[in-house]
Amino acid sequence: MAICCGKPGFPYIPYESLQKWISLLQSLGGNSDKLCMKPTLLVLAAGMGSRFGGLKQIEPIGPSGEWILDFSVHDAVRNGFGKAVFVIREEMSEAFEAVKRRYGDHIDVEFVFQRLRDLPSRSDLAEARSKPWGTGHAVYAARDSIVEPFAVINADDFYGRSAFESLNEFLSGPPNDNEYALVGYELEKTLSKHGSVSRGICYADEDATLKSVEEHTNIRRSSDSSSIFGVNDAGEEVKLFLDARASLNCWGFPVKFLSNLEELLSDFLSSYDPEQGGEFYLPFAVDALIRASQAEARILHCSSRWLGVTHREDLLSVKEEVQALFESGVYDSPIWK
Repeated sequence: MAICCGKPGFPYIPYESLQKWISLLQSLGGNSDKLCMKPTLLVLAAGMGSRFGGLKQIEPIGPSGEWILDFSVHDAVRNGFGKAVFVIREEMSEAFEAVKRRYGDHIDVEFVFQRLRDLPSRSDLAEARSKPWGTGHAVYAARDSIVEPFAVINADDFYGRSAFESLNEFLSGPPNDNEYALVGYELEKTLSKHGSVSRGICYADEDATLKSVEEHTNIRRSSDSSSIFGVNDAGEEVKLFLDARASLNCWGFPVKFLSNLEELLSDFLSSYDPEQGGEFYLPFAVDALIRASQAEARILHCSSRWLGVTHREDLLSVKEEVQALFESGVYDSPIWK
């Protein structure tokens, strides 16, 4: 069924589409400002970091007991994000009730569970697996909670205010279905003094268009600290540039990315060998779409310094860096008023 507006030259409108618009306008209560949908912040918190020990996302690091997660949520709220979706494991739900109480007055909060059997195909593979399927699968787990352009971050990283300013500008565009963005950080400034780390190393054109992201593990400084080495996806040890751009899983995506991600996850599972194992990394998914010319991504400007706690010994230096931000007036304490 279709109806006409009653004036010559106006097209017929499907009745079902008109009803959807009527329902939407009624739910808005006449407030047209709500038609401007705010970006969603997707927080990956299911992988708690076995080397650190404990729920490091809510470890106090600020002068008034601020968590490392506080800064990301605070900066997101400050830059216009409307909802925060946290991907967690079911056994973490009780601990994360504190998160909902802490942020509920400032931003809409939702929790979704990353379940081993939540797969688009071959769910039987979950029977022989105990670890989560990886960051790409974590984003897939949140597919039913995301209806707006969204940013993806790790719960246990400090990204800085500038990162969320750049993400909000990109996501509020809004981006086209095949446009992605990455906040990149200098590799040298993302290392730990207390052990190796894993990073997605970014390769880009001169105009900051991302060409590929290659996951590297066991990244560490040389004994004299003059060089950086890591192991690439082929298992080869390689030397890396000090100023190479590293992905810390700080991304911006349109909603359409979720359907592309599902297809790539299905491809990953179709060739998955339980004996060899492996994870479905988010950078791998983006890289595959770029290489297939199905997407373009650009590296966003970020003047903030990244901070993270990969090893428990990193905690003291992170606290010192955060204290300096309060003393310089970047943040006020307590951060939530």
